[in-house]
Amino acid sequence: MPTPTPHGIHKRSLLRDEVYESIRDAIIDGTFGPGERLKDPELEAWLGVSRTPIREALLRLERAGLIIAKPGRATIVAPLDPASTIGAQQVVAAMHELAARLAVPAATGDHLAAMTAANGRFATALEHDNVERALAADDDFHAVFIDACGNDMIPDVLEQALPLLRRVERQRFGSHSARHSVTVHAEIIRLAGLGDAEGAALACRENWLSLGSSAEA
Repeated sequence: MPTPTPHGIHKRSLLRDEVYESIRDAIIDGTFGPGERLKDPELEAWLGVSRTPIREALLRLERAGLIIAKPGRATIVAPLDPASTIGAQQVVAAMHELAARLAVPAATGDHLAAMTAANGRFATALEHDNVERALAADDDFHAVFIDACGNDMIPDVLEQALPLLRRVERQRFGSHSARHSVTVHAEIIRLAGLGDAEGAALACRENWLSLGSSAEA
């Protein structure tokens, strides 16, 4: 298993969440590819932590559908599975639809300005083929409704379902079809500005359900 360099990038023991996020991100960005075997000693050397937080992180990654653990045999990165991806996509779309429906009635000019600024960064990142910045800006855009909706369970559900979609998002945000999402985001902002919670909620849902077709979230 090729490991990211440099080894020992973390100078202190990582918290469980940090270990999980490090391995998760390496799977999402393709550092660890589908079918690749993950070996505890190499992960320990890379992250500079003991086996315990790594095993805990791998259990979380298995629940998230990003790895497949075969007791006594091997732990491998899960292949891209269309059925699992669609299931996660449906959950993520439903959560963002609910967040929009709850958030729009309380949305302020500051919320709309934050979404507009994020969409601008998103468009610029796509124009420069910068997938990392596009993903960050897209997260910033959708986070406005998530943060304003007042339902603390929504981000918890998204944390479970969203990682499965990240690999698809990275692929799509590197393609020209992702440009359509800039227009979709603008329409969501327009509907929110009108106070149309239902319209904005449905637009958010369709935005996520379109991921993998001609348009992306």
